[in-house]
Amino acid sequence: MSKDPEVDIQEAEETLRKAMLASDVEVLDRIIAPDLIFTNHLGKQMTKQDDLDAHRSGQIAIETVDLSDQTIKLLENVAIVTVAAHIVGKFADDTFDETLRFTRVWQATSPGNWQIIAAHASAVVEQPQT
Repeated sequence: MSKDPEVDIQEAEETLRKAMLASDVEVLDRIIAPDLIFTNHLGKQMTKQDDLDAHRSGQIAIETVDLSDQTIKLLENVAIVTVAAHIVGKFADDTFDETLRFTRVWQATSPGNWQIIAAHASAVVEQPQT
């Protein structure tokens, strides 16, 4: 925990990345708000429990998460983050190797402590070169 909210958010994003890779349900439970609103890249709404259950059961197993192009916008006790993520892993019995763009809204629950209250993922589609 630092005195700089942007550093706190960068650290929270890294904590999330590591928790996703390890399917660390305890950490995910701590950093995801109970009433999370999440729309995945397929347009399906998911709850915090859906996400935790997918990690707990092994339905989702992430091998790599490479982040790029991160932007953080701070607003009092809220931070909005956009980031591109190249993710390799499996969901159910299907493997995936995709680049997604995430928008996450983090809310400060106390100084230096943040939880994700909303998130949205979109598939990044390669545009044909003209």
